[in-house]
Amino acid sequence: MSTKKENEIESIGDAHISNSAETPLRADAFDTSDDDKIKNIQYHFAEIMKELGLDLTDDSFSGTPYRVAKMFVKELFFGLNPKNRPKTSVFENKYQYNKMLVEQNINIDSSCEHHFLPIVGTAHVGYFPKGKVIGLSKINRLVDYYAHRPQVQERLCLQILKDLQQTLGTKDVIVVVQAKHLCVSSRGIKDKSSFTTTIEYRGKFVESVIRKEFMEIIKNKPFDIV
Repeated sequence: MSTKKENEIESIGDAHISNSAETPLRADAFDTSDDDKIKNIQYHFAEIMKELGLDLTDDSFSGTPYRVAKMFVKELFFGLNPKNRPKTSVFENKYQYNKMLVEQNINIDSSCEHHFLPIVGTAHVGYFPKGKVIGLSKINRLVDYYAHRPQVQERLCLQILKDLQQTLGTKDVIVVVQAKHLCVSSRGIKDKSSFTTTIEYRGKFVESVIRKEFMEIIKNKPFDIV
């Protein structure tokens, strides 16, 4: 590969370019069963290990291709398959609660789509209920679902926001994600202290006063349960 081409590939990765709010998927993405995907990835990852000069007959390495393949399909990237989207139970807003509702400090465990290195951090989600409210744990599960696919942080924010808007039947949603990217801390610049914040909001949260109220809420440290 030419030096020019290598530089182009690196610059795209550093720029965190994303062409769409949807995760880029082939039309036949789910034609292959999970078992077959694991089998295929196992073979190809073994070839990668061989190219690195590793001895796959060693007891420590012998099972690695299978473990990595299973991890990719069943754990790290299970959020690629729409069948794995969690059921988001919504309920009639019988109390007529119409103030801001915030679920904060939701764990983010994701993977950078440019280097397949971890993205770790937290998400904070707020919305104004209208006719529907959602079970609190369902917000966490929805965040976890979208995080478990190759991602860029900007897209992750948008996907969570759009899904919640559709589920709740309201535009009044805000999503903040704060995360560390190991593609920054363990390669390239190797900056161990920086982190990235992304914000997406619609509806009432366009108003600066309401957005400021949300930001003040998520500044608060979580309380300890005695």
